[in-house]
Amino acid sequence: MNKAVEETFISHLIEMRDRLLRAVVVVVVLFIALFPWAQDIYALLARPMLAALPQGGQMIATEVTTPFFVPVKVTLMAAFLLALPWVFYQIWAFVAPGLYQHEKRIGVPLVVASVVLFLTGMAFAYFLVFPVVFGFIVGVAPEGVAVMTDIGKYLDFVLTLFMAFGITFEVPVAVVLLVKMGMVSVAKLREIRPYVVVGAFVVGAIFTPPDVVSQFMLAVPLWVLYELGIVVAQLITRNKPAPESDYSPMSETDLDAELDRIEAETRDQK
Repeated sequence: MNKAVEETFISHLIEMRDRLLRAVVVVVVLFIALFPWAQDIYALLARPMLAALPQGGQMIATEVTTPFFVPVKVTLMAAFLLALPWVFYQIWAFVAPGLYQHEKRIGVPLVVASVVLFLTGMAFAYFLVFPVVFGFIVGVAPEGVAVMTDIGKYLDFVLTLFMAFGITFEVPVAVVLLVKMGMVSVAKLREIRPYVVVGAFVVGAIFTPPDVVSQFMLAVPLWVLYELGIVVAQLITRNKPAPESDYSPMSETDLDAELDRIEAETRDQK
């Protein structure tokens, strides 16, 4: 590695560190500002589970420090979500210098769409999926078994679903990026549609409880968002007319004349 390449690599590492620090600072500031309402934020997160429990049902804490650390983790998650536009902007600012001008033009819309879609996926999970999932869990409990979920395990479970649905709703952005970067064509995306549908149901089976309804509630949006990504990619990557070539085929007479000229030049050189 020569000196110039090494200096460039180091400068990129320094910039990445600075961008990361800026993102972390904003998250920490928001966390400190939200900390006084940590218990209220957790109560909001726990509401779907508490609503599914029978009258008088409650959640439990099986570890000594859980009642403190779980609300703190939830508050940190809320701070990260509020800082998500800033975090995505820092990622974009780091990547943008290495992109072409036409790639930069779609950067801001993609960043905005990424934030909106991720938050939409989380909202979809909270308002639509959680009531169905928790209702199913409570409904299949054997008779005589009181469902009292540990708040730490509950937090891990809802974070998994939040990430699953948040990432799922990013599918249109991923599809558009793949097409714009020339890694795949719209025709190819349509061709592999059956495999995507099967993969969507496999993902739904992995990240949701073992009931058909919640599996469909993840798989169907994934499929629909994939189709939406294909439509958007087709709209923003319309095929441009191919430039006309300067080449025109020679007629048979011109070709014979050119061959005679080359043959004459060869005899003269001899």
